[in-house]
Amino acid sequence: MTAASLGARDLLFSAGLVAAVFLVYRPVWDGGFLWDDKAHVTRPDLRSLQGLWRIWFDLGATQQHYPLVHSAFWLQYRLWGENPAGYHLFNLGLHCVVALMVALILRQLAVPGAYLAAAIFALHPVHVESVAWISEQKNTLSAVFYLGAAAAWLRFKQKDEPASYLLALGLFVLALCSKTVTATLPAALLLIGWWQHGRLRWRRDVVPLIPFFVLAAAAGLSTVSVERRLVGAEGAAFDLTLIDRGLIAGRALWFYLGKIVWPANLIFIYPRWHVSQADWLQYLYPAAAILVLGALWTARKRWRGPLAGALFFVGTLFPALGFFNVYPFLFSFVADHFQYLASLGVIALAAAGITRLLPRRPLRYGSSL
Repeated sequence: MTAASLGARDLLFSAGLVAAVFLVYRPVWDGGFLWDDKAHVTRPDLRSLQGLWRIWFDLGATQQHYPLVHSAFWLQYRLWGENPAGYHLFNLGLHCVVALMVALILRQLAVPGAYLAAAIFALHPVHVESVAWISEQKNTLSAVFYLGAAAAWLRFKQKDEPASYLLALGLFVLALCSKTVTATLPAALLLIGWWQHGRLRWRRDVVPLIPFFVLAAAAGLSTVSVERRLVGAEGAAFDLTLIDRGLIAGRALWFYLGKIVWPANLIFIYPRWHVSQADWLQYLYPAAAILVLGALWTARKRWRGPLAGALFFVGTLFPALGFFNVYPFLFSFVADHFQYLASLGVIALAAAGITRLLPRRPLRYGSSL
């Protein structure tokens, strides 16, 4: 689907969704700075042109080395200074763009319920942290480039256009410069290829993604190093064995799924639970996750969609499941903003299932694909 092919219904949905987001998030308009926001956006030593240079080439200049995000803050500071309203409204706009791109991509893939999925994503309470917290512009900005790269990749696969391939690669680089969790994109694109064809072919599916995987690995290794050496993700709080990390990951998966299904008692920082290899109940979480994935794998020949959605959810969450040291683990093993992108796997699957259960209507979506 291209911009030229958008019809009145598409434009009406887009306008309605944007209006709904700004209405639902009306309290955010008057919100202030939270926690580490000022450390990101109001540092005097980074406000000059020399500061912009440091943002890109001095690893210790910013709290996390996401140069595109901090460049965006640098530019926004020139527009609205220390007035938090400008940053909040900009982040709301980014969230709207992400939601509309969700609809675009799901329609490219002919997934039922694309509009419903986009609406759920846009208005789901679990995303309030990503949208209302100025520092989490790295979530919304990186998601724009992540989904833009995915859309360009899908066009490349459909049209075999070299320009679309280069665009996808360029947007992926911008996504990595905004937040490294987007390094999961090439794996997600492979997953989409498997979901579409039922199998992967080396030349058709894997070879074109090799540059993406190389960039993802480089960005991931860099972030792991920065988190340990400069951010402070080391010490006794991170002295965890592989079994400990597996227990954390299993429980975190069910926590995140639970917050999507029933988004109650959402808080800024969740209690950091105690990890104990002696507590056999803690093994139930990873065991249940493995059993569910195993059941979906067994049923893959009949229904690939549920497995694809589950693998996207797990794979996109993987960098934040506890296998890598990240600074927020000092306070909690989980955070709502960690699943901003990953939630799409569950939401798209749920929207498709709901749509299929509804009575069929003669209106067709394929005409604008």
